[in-house]
Parts: sequence; C-alpha cells; structure tokens
Amino acid sequence: MSPIIPVLIIGAGQAGLALSWSLTRRGIDHLLLERGRVGERWHAERWPGLHLLTPNWMNRLPGPWPEADPDGFMSAACFGERLSAYRKAIAAPVLTGCAVRSVHHETGLFHVDAGARHLFARSVVIATGACDRPAVPGWAADLPEDIAQVSPTRYRGPGALAAGGVLVVGASATGVQLAAEIRASGRPVTLAVGRHVRTPRRYRGREIFSLLSGSGFLEEPRPANADPRQLMALPSLQLTGAGGGGALGLETLAAMGARLVGRALGAGGGVVRLDPALAPEIEAAERRRHRILRHVDAHIDAAGLRLPPDAAAWRAPELPGSGPDRLDLAAAGIRTVIWATGFRRSYPWLHLPVIDAAGELETQGGVTAVPGLYALGLPFMRHRASAFIHGVGRDAEALAPLIAAGLRRDASLAA
Repeated sequence: MSPIIPVLIIGAGQAGLALSWSLTRRGIDHLLLERGRVGERWHAERWPGLHLLTPNWMNRLPGPWPEADPDGFMSAACFGERLSAYRKAIAAPVLTGCAVRSVHHETGLFHVDAGARHLFARSVVIATGACDRPAVPGWAADLPEDIAQVSPTRYRGPGALAAGGVLVVGASATGVQLAAEIRASGRPVTLAVGRHVRTPRRYRGREIFSLLSGSGFLEEPRPANADPRQLMALPSLQLTGAGGGGALGLETLAAMGARLVGRALGAGGGVVRLDPALAPEIEAAERRRHRILRHVDAHIDAAGLRLPPDAAAWRAPELPGSGPDRLDLAAAGIRTVIWATGFRRSYPWLHLPVIDAAGELETQGGVTAVPGLYALGLPFMRHRASAFIHGVGRDAEALAPLIAAGLRRDASLAA
C-alpha cells in the first residue's frame, strides 16, 4: 500500500497553490495534482489579448507573491507566469501531467486514481475552480455545419477566426471584451445581450474596486440558504484590464460599430432566434449599477471622504430598447459564433454524494457533508470576494485551519 497522504489537493491553480502555502505554514504534509502545468488554464485557455479586469493589488496570493505595479492590470499570460514563480517560491509539492480519474472513499481513506497512480489520502480538497467547461447551450448543435463555433477557452485572437462577421453570445465581462477586440480588428460584430452589470471603472475620482473593497462590498458573506445556481450565474462586471483598464459597457461597443441584439434563444435553418426586447436586460443592468453606486455612496458618506460628485455615472446610456426577433446568419455575413455564456462545473470522477441536482458541489464555506472532503476556488464560496484572486487566498487561509482540525479529530479517533 502506498503511503497515506494527509491532504491531497486536486488542482494547482491559484486556489490549490494558496492552500499549499497555508498548509505548509501549519506543518501539514500535502500533495497537489495538476492535469497539465501549474496554472494550466492560464497558460492554455486564455486568449493572448486578455488582461485581468482587477488591479494587481487584487491579484496576489498569500506569502511570497512577486510584486507588480499595484494599480496596473497584468495580462493573463503574465499571471500564469507568476503562478509558476509562486509555486517555486513556496516549494509547493505538485505532480504535473496527472489528471484525476476517480475519487471515492472506503475504509476511512480517500482513494484517488490519477494518471497511473493510485493514491490514499485522509483529506481531499477539490480546487479545480469555477471555469471548468464552457456552458454552451444545447441548441448550438442546431447551427449549420459551416458556422464555426468557438468558446473563450479556444479563442486566440481575431486573426485566427474564419473570414466574415462574428456573433458573440453573452455580454458579461468576457463577451464585451471579445466583442471589443474583434470589432477593433475591423470585423463586423453582433453582440447578443443577456444578463450583465454595467460598471464604471472610476467613480467619484477613485478606482471602483478600491471603493468596493473599502466599503465592505467584497467582504459580504455568502447569503444564508442561497441557491448555488443563482450565485454561480451572477454576471461579471463589464470591465477590462486592457489598455490600462477601463469600463466596457454596451454604449462603448455600439459607438465602435458593434450591432446589439437581444438574448439568443435557439436556432434552426441557419437562423438564430432572439428575444426582441433589449430594454428589460438594459434596465436590469442599470438597477444593478445603481445598487453598487448607492452602496459606495453610503460608504463615502460614513467614512467622511471628500470625493467630488459624479452625476455622469448615474446617467443611463442611450441604447436601443428593441431589436430583431431573428438573425439570419448567412444574410448577416456571420461565419463564427463565440459562446461567451459562462462556465459550468463537471465532476464525473467524484464518486461521493456531494453533488446537487444542478451538478454543483454542495459546500458550507468549502466544507462538504463528507468528512475530510473540501472545496476551494468557487464563486461566493465564503464571501463575494471568493470570485476574485485575492479572495481565493483569503478562503484558503480560512479553510486551512478547518482541514487541520479535521486531521487532528481523525487522529484522536484513531488513537
């Protein structure tokens, strides 16, 4: 029988590495399993032009993180390199090229098949993150075969796309960044608008994340009895880190010449069915924006900060309230559809009763119903900041003592 590993961490991205640092500080032996390289998704599943939409001070992990301009916006490739450097700095014990095939529990131990290895562990942490597989709708199969379909994980720039126009489905951060990059290259772009949050990059003279952090907005705890499907489906902020950072709302894309249409509903015969009403989504985005601004204003007043008013941030953009109910792809010259429709999680290798009917992990702050099984790196896992890199580090530091306590409890029971 192979040696028993106290803690086995599945995934060596920011979540797994941050937890490795936290466990090492407590003298807890552990091992990380990574299907590819350290931070594989940052190396292989992010497009070259992508920059993190959060400033660098929000993109650091606990311990010896290589510093950068705190107010800058690093590229995704740069962040992947920093993860590799971080792994070396903390001497994280990682097995790369080791994809997990099975996890089950028997005789008091977790049995993990990974690559050609069969490993035994007292505790297992699922740190595979939220961006597992693109959430492409089932009706994508009804599109014509000559229409190229691309997910953000496979997009490599406008020059790599088929000639012709592009339909981007989804208007959260990923969708608007892709639409802007492709439109800036001269390509015709149509954007199918769904749920989104229009957000200013700066408000009342300050960077928005600085205000959100100072106000406690990012530290808001996960709501009690929250529906995990709703938390996972929260739209990301319409911001970009490219070009030094900025806001990227629908009005910016319209000014660039992108065509805005309503939510994509289905397809057939080369035609995409659309919701003709754009106004409800745009109005809902404005309500989300105003909630954020009211929260920030309350913080500014309570803290006695003397910041100038910003009336322009409250003005609604001039956008079409309606659009067509169908989009003939051939007639519009569209040859490519990009699915910026978010991600889903999939755990076909996890043979334990911790998956809900929607396929999501059931956890309370990262603790599952199976003793010794934990999760890390999921949005809103413990608080709103869990969706951001620095929040993942905070979650790791909170989870590590719980894992340590579980190991001590198991040792006591064994004794």
